[in-house]
Amino acid sequence: MNGRPDRFEAFDEHEAHGPDAFGHDGRDGHGHGALEAHAAHDGDDDREEAPYSSPWEDTPDERTDAGHGADAGAAAHDGPGSPAGGGSDGPGGPGSPEHGGAAGPPGGPPRIPLPRSSVEDTGLPLPDPDTATAPAPLVLDHRVLKSLLGAWALAACSADETVAVEEHLGDCGSCADEALRLREAVGLLHPPESLDLDPTLRTRVLESCLDRRPPRIPVPDWAAPYDAETARLDALLQDIGGAEWHAPVRLRWFAADRPVSRRTTVAGVIAHLLSVDGLVATALGLEDPLGPAVPESTDPATPEGRTEAYWRASHFPPTRAVRLPWREQSHHLVRTVSFAVEETSAGEAGTGSGGLTVAYGGFGLPLSDAMLDRAFECWVHAGDIAEAVDYPYEPPAPRHLHKMIDLAARMLPATLAGRRRAGLSEAPARHLVAAGAPGRSLRLEIEGSGGGEWMIPLDSPGAVGSAEREVAHVALDGVEFCRLAAGHVSPQEAAAGQDGDREAIRDVLFAAASLSRM
Repeated sequence: MNGRPDRFEAFDEHEAHGPDAFGHDGRDGHGHGALEAHAAHDGDDDREEAPYSSPWEDTPDERTDAGHGADAGAAAHDGPGSPAGGGSDGPGGPGSPEHGGAAGPPGGPPRIPLPRSSVEDTGLPLPDPDTATAPAPLVLDHRVLKSLLGAWALAACSADETVAVEEHLGDCGSCADEALRLREAVGLLHPPESLDLDPTLRTRVLESCLDRRPPRIPVPDWAAPYDAETARLDALLQDIGGAEWHAPVRLRWFAADRPVSRRTTVAGVIAHLLSVDGLVATALGLEDPLGPAVPESTDPATPEGRTEAYWRASHFPPTRAVRLPWREQSHHLVRTVSFAVEETSAGEAGTGSGGLTVAYGGFGLPLSDAMLDRAFECWVHAGDIAEAVDYPYEPPAPRHLHKMIDLAARMLPATLAGRRRAGLSEAPARHLVAAGAPGRSLRLEIEGSGGGEWMIPLDSPGAVGSAEREVAHVALDGVEFCRLAAGHVSPQEAAAGQDGDREAIRDVLFAAASLSRM
């Protein structure tokens, strides 16, 4: 061992105790140990060579006696190459034959095992797979197999146990019945769960909160669908990324019995909702979101004219910045109608603020119906956005969907009369009756959640639908009817069950599609 305590050199025990076979005492003429010289001359020895001594290391003359005394002897016996240390030359080391390594003397076994020869290279015949013996199956008695049924139902048996149990079930009827009951019980323990939130979760949470602490100023029942749909759309907008605000969206509707479309972006759709909701805002005395852009429009009173005016007034295409003014406006609308109903003490539709008329250009709607109309448009365009960004989106709550369908059904008689005046109806009025009298009617049956039945008068908007004068019957799913009323499906392609007067059915389906607009 040299002067550095962390450096060890190879050591030979017989050199330290006496002269070697050549009469040397283990030291050279300078008093150095003969380890380096012996290791250099003994080419067949597999010991490690002495580490190279740097010029900056301690010289042999400066080594202490302790370096050649007991500590050096201990290092020789306990070092990596000593028998005590289990080194590469000692018994039991990795270089020994019992470890498969190469022995020190020539002619011994190789230190590293040679690769095995493949059976294809030996010339011997290959084993026949047909004659290969398969492991013997488990042979268990009835009592043991019955005790394994619980583990089998939980898929916790081994492969051999599973085979034994399933073979037993084919022969034992009582165990087969028990296994069936256990499998059904396992299914109840692990019901399948969807990662998507329940669409009714928000409604149930709000109802629970309102039951415990009713609001001081409640939202009118006819404004609740708009409040819910704007909140759902805002949640969708929070989940999409910045680049998805520029995803292409195609607005679709029907005009003069033909489909019409307009290409825009997700941000453009929100700008469209913002500008059309401004019709309700101005009717309530709130600020118009278009501002000075309204006079520039050729027809600022129509939804399409307001949207085109807003888009033209924007120096750049709308971006995600449009979300904040749209959401603030929706909050102001709900808050304003709620306070107006509270002040007039009239919460029913058609009275108080709910009876205020909102002008849509060629026609007007009561405020209560206008809020339902805006809720319907919000849901439809939210579906357009969700389709563009590949986002799951559910229909509205059943009671809200029912109100939207009811609004469309109530608007159908006036739409039918307008189509007749425009020459778009192939079946002119046949039996005009006095206002309020029963006339020819079509039974509109809406299936699914939010559905119901409506009697649609066919000949006059002032007539009353009558089951006694029913001439046709149409049945549609609730969401399918809303898609038809939104102009997202043509009357010819609507999945509708039909019975009765074909001309009357065609007129009603086309009138439903005519309810759509930009």
